[in-house]
Amino acid sequence: MAEWTVDLVADRFWEAARTSHRLPPVRVQGYFNCWPAIQRMPWENLGAEPPIIRFPPEPAAIDRMLETMQWVLWLEVEQRHLVWMRAERYRWKEICCRFGCDRTTAWRRWQAALAIVVSQLNGATKPVAA
Repeated sequence: MAEWTVDLVADRFWEAARTSHRLPPVRVQGYFNCWPAIQRMPWENLGAEPPIIRFPPEPAAIDRMLETMQWVLWLEVEQRHLVWMRAERYRWKEICCRFGCDRTTAWRRWQAALAIVVSQLNGATKPVAA
């Protein structure tokens, strides 16, 4: 990649959040169930929720996610939360309630955090103002 931009970094964070949701659930290792699966009658399944089918992410997507996770080490803790909440597609109203600020202020802080990541990726010595 020749030059990183704020939009490219924001897209990469969004892809990392989406990839993390597609990973299989974490389970305790070493435990298993010997009981056979229960066959239920159709009327017993009426209130049950359908099983969630997740297609696992590609190995390249996992590698990009792990690389993106390393980028947050360049940010402060509050900036990490802000960037990740936006990557998870939280609405600005929820983000503003979490950080106790106005929507414009939250957007500026998000842009500043992404600018720090962009400057680190592009090899600048000082963060570039957004």
